Amino acid sequence: MTVFPPQAKFIYPWRSYQKRVLDDLDTHLEDRHLHVVAPPGSGKTVLGLEVMLRINKPTLILAPTIAIRNQWIHRFCELFLSTNSTPDWISTNIREPKFMTVVTYQGLHAACHNKLESEEDLEVDLELRSKKVKYRNVSNIILALKKQGVSVVVVDEAHHLKNEWWHTLHQIKAALDPKTVGLTATPPYDVSPQEWHRYIQLNGPVDTEITVPELIAENDLCPHQDYVYMTAPDPAERDTITTFRHNIERLFQELRNDNMLLEAIQNHPIWTSPHDHLAFIYENLTSYMACLVFVHAHEIEIPETHLEVFGEQEIEIPALSYVWMEHLLTFYLILASEDFAVFDTHQEQLESRLRRYGAVEGKRISFSINARLNSTLSSSISKLEAIREITDFEYAKLGNQLRMVILGDYIRKEYFVTTPENNLELKKLGIIPIFEHLRRNNSDHKKLGVLTGSLVIIPRDAIEYLQKKAALHDIFSVPYSPVSYDANYIVISAQDALRNHIVHLVTELFQDGHIEVLIGTKSLLGEGWDAPSVNALILASFVGSFVLSNQMRGRAIRTHKKDPQKTSNVWHLACIDPSADQGGSDLQLMQRRFRSFVGVTLQGDPQIENGISRLLTIADVYTEEDIRSTNRKMISAAANRAQIRDRWFDALAKGVNLVEEIKIPHFTSKENFEASKSLQLRKSIAYLSSTLFLAVTTYLETAFSMLGRTSRLLKNTTQIQYMFFGIILVGLLYFGRKALQAGVLYLRFRDISKDVHHIGTAVLNTMIKSQMIQSDPKLLKVLSYSDESGAVYCQLAGSSAFERSTFINAMEEIISAVDNPRYIIIRKNKFLGIYAQHDYHAVPECFGKNAKLVTYFTEQWKTHVGRAEMVYTRSLAGRKLVLNSRIHSLSAQFAPEIEHLNVWR
Repeated sequence: MTVFPPQAKFIYPWRSYQKRVLDDLDTHLEDRHLHVVAPPGSGKTVLGLEVMLRINKPTLILAPTIAIRNQWIHRFCELFLSTNSTPDWISTNIREPKFMTVVTYQGLHAACHNKLESEEDLEVDLELRSKKVKYRNVSNIILALKKQGVSVVVVDEAHHLKNEWWHTLHQIKAALDPKTVGLTATPPYDVSPQEWHRYIQLNGPVDTEITVPELIAENDLCPHQDYVYMTAPDPAERDTITTFRHNIERLFQELRNDNMLLEAIQNHPIWTSPHDHLAFIYENLTSYMACLVFVHAHEIEIPETHLEVFGEQEIEIPALSYVWMEHLLTFYLILASEDFAVFDTHQEQLESRLRRYGAVEGKRISFSINARLNSTLSSSISKLEAIREITDFEYAKLGNQLRMVILGDYIRKEYFVTTPENNLELKKLGIIPIFEHLRRNNSDHKKLGVLTGSLVIIPRDAIEYLQKKAALHDIFSVPYSPVSYDANYIVISAQDALRNHIVHLVTELFQDGHIEVLIGTKSLLGEGWDAPSVNALILASFVGSFVLSNQMRGRAIRTHKKDPQKTSNVWHLACIDPSADQGGSDLQLMQRRFRSFVGVTLQGDPQIENGISRLLTIADVYTEEDIRSTNRKMISAAANRAQIRDRWFDALAKGVNLVEEIKIPHFTSKENFEASKSLQLRKSIAYLSSTLFLAVTTYLETAFSMLGRTSRLLKNTTQIQYMFFGIILVGLLYFGRKALQAGVLYLRFRDISKDVHHIGTAVLNTMIKSQMIQSDPKLLKVLSYSDESGAVYCQLAGSSAFERSTFINAMEEIISAVDNPRYIIIRKNKFLGIYAQHDYHAVPECFGKNAKLVTYFTEQWKTHVGRAEMVYTRSLAGRKLVLNSRIHSLSAQFAPEIEHLNVWR
């Protein structure tokens, strides 16, 4: 076989972006690479298969998992060959490649290094042993691929590659010199430039980048909305949290009064002779400051020698808090433990207490959270009832049209019993506990199913349909057994040939309504799995990573040919810790997850953006009534699916492109910003007028002194003159100071978007110089502006997504509070030649590694921003400056508020 069968042809029309890529395929492949970035559900798989067909050469397809590997084959057979049977010229064994070979990355790596690939290779291993075939090394794998004539490699979701797999794949690519097709929904934009270079080396530069809003605008993805459903810990979990908080507070109070710890700190060289240990202090600034905070908390005056370390006569020592105590104990027990050898008994006792109270894990000390507390929240049993409430709500709205998927992390087979009854108390969150809770509370007879790699449960009524579907794949016997405690469900024994088809078969049951609520693991269904009918998704997973979170959510946003008006609801669960700031670790995990989600705002003027703020404002403290109120709000919004579609298309009409930008907030509202600006302006005018009036009065002082001679209260003219002059001088000082203060405050309300724009220009020019940005410089432009609330936005137009991300990261480093950079740039400004202003900014890490680049960046700064001085911080003087800049840097006020945004504009 030298070419694909002539009848192989895609049976549906192409989507607009697919057609655009295919029309320009020859141009894209001039560098022997096609690299496509598009969200889940956009049809990347069929695009990759069509490209393979058009090149029409033996092909190697690499997928991240076995399920996705099988999906590539099913999709090709169903949509291109119109058959359910797999031709004998398609192989899933890299050791015996055929005209079309589809394997996993792990399978390729394992074969090239004489290893088994766990689950997949168990079957292959038996086959090879029966043939007495030895495992091949990379040379033999390359030889086999060359013999087959493989000249096309398709890499699906290559961000999955582990470090050791890269070398294997690059060896294969170098030996074959194939045309490479790279497909991904989530490029690794957050990696280092070196890792990005490696990624681009494999896939080539990005040829086409498609966003979710673009695909919804073209009806290639369906309108959808995210919802946050909150729960409160159950009584046992609440007791765990309360006990932890009480123990930590008691421990904190004991430690703040620990005289032995105080003695240890006061005997350490950085306290007794700081000038002799400046290098250590400047390398461990946080630890040093924690020592000062702890000693100061005992109402002990800080010696002047320490003030000299800061280069200040006065410094404001913060109050002792949990965070400062964590830094102090880390210094005492871990970083400098050997320096406290004479206190070793106290150290051992203290560490034992910390462990007993759950405040230390490994080498990390935390008074706010620990692994057990995090696990209590993320796997809270209260989420079972939340899942039931959401499922019942969605079923009440959609009835038998509901196609819900619930994704979790663990199966929890211990809750699946073989006894006549299953009355086990459900104490853990997992696939089987979710199934059991829904099954036990299923008064409306929803059709439930379970799909995992090792356990498959379907409704009994669906077995006949499953057998018919299996027969189309030449599987004429589907072994099953009843669920011992519920005759309405059966367990499928997925063995032998059925193992490779079971996911596809159960998916068809779900698609056709024989299962209405499918519960599965994120590892099996969270990525690559395709069921276009999904219209409701509950993410019961603990995962917060950008890649997997986005992939899981992508299961629900595909369009469905049988339902052109499809909309999807995506539910995110969070267990709230009422004793923690901003809801606790589970809600904070969700906040991280939402940074990678772009969607439409839930209320108000429709906008398309990322971040959890488009759904709700995170409160400082949550009560149970807050939780109920939030859930009522989410349920109310989710009930109106038609509104989801309307809001998406209203928002889409307001923009043409999804842009990445940085936001520097000023105030929470336009009224606050404008009122403050106006107030300071009025004060400036008033005080300056008063000052001017008093200055004029000074010139009239002589005339008034003549009048003063007639005063009966004063003995002579000199006394009258001194008195009058004193009054004027006091007035000048008072009103002059007020005028200066008001003027300085007013300056802070100036349109700083110009400053940000100038800084952005310096950054951009430096990145072009260093070749971090390779797009055409003529197309690049730094854009900045302020909104009504005074917030400043900045973005880079005309670049690739990775270049935009690199630019935004650099800007964020500069504008955020100084941490511990290699170089600091000091911005020097003067107002009317009088008011000197020094701002401290970190030089981005991507520049700081190259001294020549730092020099070039400094020149660009002076050209576009203004006077500046560059300081290398790895010297003693530089370290001192870092310490000083942490206290005085004006940019510190922005540190907690700077936001990374993706916005449709």
